[in-house]
Amino acid sequence: MSEPIRFYYRGAVQEIHDAAPTRTVLQHLREDLHCTGTKEGCAEGDCGACTVVVGSLNAAGQLEMKAVNACIQFAPTLDGKALFTVEDLQQPDGALHPVQQAMVECHGSQCGFCTPGFVMSLWGMYLDKDGQPAQRKEIDDCLSGNLCRCTGYRPIIDAAQRMTELPKADFDRATVTLQLQVLRREAGATYTARGQSFHAPRTLEELVALRDAHPKATLLAGSTDIGLWVTKQMRELGDIIYLGHVSALQTVRERDGMLEIGAGVSLNDAYAALCKLYPLELSELWQRFASLPIRNAGTLGGNVANGSPIGDSMPWLIALGSEVVLQGAAGRRVLPLEAFYLDYQKKDLQPGEFVAAVRVPLPRANVRFRTYKLAKRFDQDISAVCAAFAFTLDGDHVVDARIAYGGMAATPRRAPRAEAALTGMGWNEANLRTAMDLLQQDFAPLSDMRASSAYRMQTAQNLLRRFWLETRADAPLPPQAVNAFAVSA
Repeated sequence: MSEPIRFYYRGAVQEIHDAAPTRTVLQHLREDLHCTGTKEGCAEGDCGACTVVVGSLNAAGQLEMKAVNACIQFAPTLDGKALFTVEDLQQPDGALHPVQQAMVECHGSQCGFCTPGFVMSLWGMYLDKDGQPAQRKEIDDCLSGNLCRCTGYRPIIDAAQRMTELPKADFDRATVTLQLQVLRREAGATYTARGQSFHAPRTLEELVALRDAHPKATLLAGSTDIGLWVTKQMRELGDIIYLGHVSALQTVRERDGMLEIGAGVSLNDAYAALCKLYPLELSELWQRFASLPIRNAGTLGGNVANGSPIGDSMPWLIALGSEVVLQGAAGRRVLPLEAFYLDYQKKDLQPGEFVAAVRVPLPRANVRFRTYKLAKRFDQDISAVCAAFAFTLDGDHVVDARIAYGGMAATPRRAPRAEAALTGMGWNEANLRTAMDLLQQDFAPLSDMRASSAYRMQTAQNLLRRFWLETRADAPLPPQAVNAFAVSA
């Protein structure tokens, strides 16, 4: 029996009964609810004109408010959640919200098309900071997913700083939390419309049974990739199994020397936990990984399951020796992540299996680890080359070398010949040069719109050299000395 989609919006519970499971939140807002403040710019989660804030209860029952892209989120994912758009910001007395008032005062809008998205991103930060001033880096990160073609960003950044100087506007978290508690389902539900079914299990056991019964169904987590299959490629997805309500997949815990991250943990939450362990090594990658709305929606498990050769997470996960936990009706099995990728878009995934978790080794003594991303923009860009190195060093002696790249082959993978040339050898410039030369035997990168084959090879070699400069025994350079984005004193 089909269950309606129920969510809290504009002070009331809304229901969806007959919309296609792949109808986006943006389409539902504009075409069904006739709330047209939210705009469509790119329909792929890049421009931020469609930004909304979604409220949900986490596994501990606490309300979380996150900015996401409405253009690639499917409407059924709203079940049991609260949706907030630019129409919600007007104050009870009719006054503008401080975010909106600051945009007016600071001249943060010209054509106005992108403005609702900027306002909602800033409102998300306003709630997160509880009205307290934000640092410039926090503002930049908040706005990394919003593009403006005419105003320029300085007035918008001015507005981000001005908004907390205005009288504070309160947000009724208690009412929203209570509404979501009422809407929360105790068991999984299935929504069926237009010949498609959207299955939303609540427990791991329900998920295993559904995947076993529907091995060809599309598994949906954050929709940051699958959403584009619909909006850009016009694919028919068939039945969908949504992972977003399975609380067992939303845990992060340390076990057996590993940090185990459930497949339902958002990219932003996953990287927050990882950067507590590897602050120097992963903090810049965290900031440069897509945009905040994409990280709020996407999951590390989905990133790994996708297996894109240009995905930013896989090279460093492989370099560290991470594992992937697979689960199905036959039970659980654990694979080294590098063994999971067989060929382009081909994984060692049996029918009825799904990615349940990713296991990342905790920091180990004498292991020097770095990861680097090369892209045309600092923010919100796909890598041309992503490199990661994890060397076990004993003074200037390489005990073990793990070298991994993305963007250099059909899958993210290691460089076996370069590794062999360094393992057991001195960590010096002569051996480094030998390993750099051997990368040409390990990889034959393609040329595409992001980079030529020659560029990819040259930069892959140069990044290995950069790693040596940072970790050599004699006068290692601090990261800021070799970082093009470092700010001088």
